[in-house]
Amino acid sequence: MSKDYYEILGVKKDASADEIKKAFRKLAHQYHPDKGGGDEQKFKEINEAYQVLGNAEKRKQYDQFGQSFSGAGPGGMNWQDFARAQQSGGFDFSQGFQGVNFDFGDIGDIEDLFSGIFGGSFRQSGKNRRSRKGRDIQLELTIDFFEAVFGTKKTITIERDDICTVCQGSGAKPGSKVKTCEQCQGAGQIDTVTRSFFGMVRSTQVCPTCHGDGTVIIEKCSNCHGSGKSKKRENIDVEIPAGADDGVTLKFAGKGDVLTKNGTPGDLYITLRVLPDKRFERHGSDVHQQIKITFSQAALGDKVTINTVDGQVKLKIPAGIASGTVLKLSGQGIPHMNKRGRGDHFVKVIVDVPKTLTRKQKQLLTELRENGL
Repeated sequence: MSKDYYEILGVKKDASADEIKKAFRKLAHQYHPDKGGGDEQKFKEINEAYQVLGNAEKRKQYDQFGQSFSGAGPGGMNWQDFARAQQSGGFDFSQGFQGVNFDFGDIGDIEDLFSGIFGGSFRQSGKNRRSRKGRDIQLELTIDFFEAVFGTKKTITIERDDICTVCQGSGAKPGSKVKTCEQCQGAGQIDTVTRSFFGMVRSTQVCPTCHGDGTVIIEKCSNCHGSGKSKKRENIDVEIPAGADDGVTLKFAGKGDVLTKNGTPGDLYITLRVLPDKRFERHGSDVHQQIKITFSQAALGDKVTINTVDGQVKLKIPAGIASGTVLKLSGQGIPHMNKRGRGDHFVKVIVDVPKTLTRKQKQLLTELRENGL
């Protein structure tokens, strides 16, 4: 049964190139095998669909002939590319693939893309093995309404994995020796040949014995027990910009966990949770408020005192105002985050109808009614 590439990417048949690319990026990140909840087979289908629909000529042929056209093999690469790669002993991405219009930036890392498909770490010719990145840390920080409006500074304490201070990340007891890994002979990686639906594919994987270090510890560090890492408590100053809203995430590069001595630390992500204020309702950078006025204020007009984020101000009520009218105080809302200017303050005026009246009030209202008011 032929595949519907448009359906796989979740786009219409008249979708633009940008819409197709956007859909591919979203799905590729969602189903990447290295991610939690990833789906290797679904990832392959998404990639295959994009290699056709993302190429104007191939898309034209597909629209005309369906999947029977000879545009690309599974994954968007033609068979000649794989044959050449197998004969050369591995995959060389330095020159790209003939006839394939693929933006590797869509995934972010070529090695991640192909290791997700084939279970190995594919080599890029002329480049060293990349350093391994540590785990990112994600936290939530609760602040009040006015701290978000005008910005503030908070100091939080986090606990993260850092380089062991005793062995300096080696994992070995200070003064002891390490030996070269016998399985990879110090390379930190091993070559494997696996059978796939493309045939025999050669790939490079991190050595399972030394985990990429190339050496094996003889006597482990007593502090970190050979991991090269230890827990570290650290105070982080968090600058919250004026205008920050609920759900805003702040990034602190390099403040996540450390995986290995030569690796790159992960990052710290702090998501803000803003407490509401009972007087105001926030919509982006605008503030909304509701006040009640009397019959006489609505009919004759008045000046009333209201609260804003800057404090109390006088609001002019025009004579004859109808209940439900919204008045705007320009530029008296919340500062725009990371740029100049502020939002507006909107006041919804409600004419309060009293449920009970005194005898005199009834008499006065009766006279008004008799006079046509």
